[in-house]
Amino acid sequence: MEKPKPLPFLSVIVLLLHVSNSLTVPSRESIYETFLQCLQSHTNQSDHVSNIVYAQTNASYTLVLRAFVRNARFSTRSTQKPLLIVTPLSEHQVQATVVCAKSIGLQIKIRSGGHDFEGVSYVSQVPFVILDMFNFQTVTVDVQNEVAVIQAGASLGQVYYRIWEKSNVHGFPAGACPTVGVGGHLSGGGYGNMIRKYGLTIDHVVDAKIVDVKGRVLDKEGMGEDLFWAIRGGGGASFGVILSYTVKLVQVPEKVTVFQVDKTLEQNATDLVFQWQQVAPHTDDRLFLRLVLQPLSPKFQKTVKASVEALFLGGANEVVTLLGKEFPLLGLKKEHCHEMRWIDSVVWWANYNDGSSLNALLDRNHYSVHYNKRKSDYVQTPISKDRLKWIWKKMIELGKVGLVFNPYGGKMNEVPSDATPFPHRVGNLFKIQYTVGWQEQGSSAEKSYLGQIRMLHSYMTPFVSKNPRSAYFNYRDLDIGVNSHGKDNYEDGKVFGVKYFNKNFERLVKVKTAVDPQNFFWNEQSIPIHSSKA
Repeated sequence: MEKPKPLPFLSVIVLLLHVSNSLTVPSRESIYETFLQCLQSHTNQSDHVSNIVYAQTNASYTLVLRAFVRNARFSTRSTQKPLLIVTPLSEHQVQATVVCAKSIGLQIKIRSGGHDFEGVSYVSQVPFVILDMFNFQTVTVDVQNEVAVIQAGASLGQVYYRIWEKSNVHGFPAGACPTVGVGGHLSGGGYGNMIRKYGLTIDHVVDAKIVDVKGRVLDKEGMGEDLFWAIRGGGGASFGVILSYTVKLVQVPEKVTVFQVDKTLEQNATDLVFQWQQVAPHTDDRLFLRLVLQPLSPKFQKTVKASVEALFLGGANEVVTLLGKEFPLLGLKKEHCHEMRWIDSVVWWANYNDGSSLNALLDRNHYSVHYNKRKSDYVQTPISKDRLKWIWKKMIELGKVGLVFNPYGGKMNEVPSDATPFPHRVGNLFKIQYTVGWQEQGSSAEKSYLGQIRMLHSYMTPFVSKNPRSAYFNYRDLDIGVNSHGKDNYEDGKVFGVKYFNKNFERLVKVKTAVDPQNFFWNEQSIPIHSSKA
């Protein structure tokens, strides 16, 4: 058992730095000085903590803040900025940051990659500090034991690259976007294009390290079964600061196959999508058939394009034969297919179509930042052809919102819904991601695009899961509910909590109440604590 690690000097230094909300609000300069003094008291003098704390007056503040802002909606002049940004280099500095922010009364927002669709990891409406984990990027791969220890600030691209450096026949079943940070992706129940063969990222987590509200570093044994369960799908930021995850690697063949086939409505896309629903969740679990639906506005006739994007953990001949029998409307031919190493398929799925080498997986800023919004749903009953036609009509009418259908089945049907906080297992055919992005600046453009995605989401109500209408936690969506600030927010949290976690929500609340009874690790959609009214 790894013993909880105390902060340096904690037993001999008594912190006397308190800021009362009832008194005059201190200046930004005094908060910086107070926070810095606290950090210095709780770390080794040789740490030079002034180098890891950025106040708004620091020349590098804006650069550090924007480095991992992935949604331009939250990088405007009106966006409330953190009073401080802390970029720790060691576990002790993370511990000290938690203790000092708590003692001073500053909210902590924990950022590992900045891909939270609502900016929850770096935006707040109350005085806050960003704890940016980007320096925690080490990925240690042990091929012999088929495990990897991954620090929370590493990107998925770094994980894939480091595995490939050691083995051509190992991989990890995580997301398709290489710039996503590990801390948020894994703690929220990440998935990728091997979901049907190997399930979710969290199904392969065997250990973890977290800094709790008391500033202790805990591993799996130290934190106990309940907390270890909670941070594998329930969101790490509700319970503490994730330092690292230890994961089991999975086997991949020396050659995999990828392909993309596009059909418009004029090319029988409606029948294709209907047949996709019969095939994608039930076919060979080595095959992942993602369906992307986009409204198009060509010169003569508006339409919808359906794109089937696939990964098959095997050869081209086998998947062509398989889909010739199961999915004839796709019309898959050998010339559509590309056989390659698994690591090359990662680059293909990332849409790195600019001739990038594998080194691009290490570039955390490969994608340009634009304005965007996402929503999600789960489908448990196939959507009829007539209903599909109504959906196409609405998509064409709106003009900008796309849909992505991600199939389940396979391994997802074998893991109990309460094995982890992520509940959306057996009974779900596929997950829908609603997506809209834009480049235009200004509130009128934002209002228009947000209105479109919300309208399509509302329109889809009859076709998706009910009681509750479920949603995917890692596709963060503040439209479905927001916590009030403070301790007594159980009723607020329940509104979105049951949508993200279904029956697992109450267990998450019990864990949260036990490990963080003062609700220090609060954010707009954190797990609430049991209140006196609950």
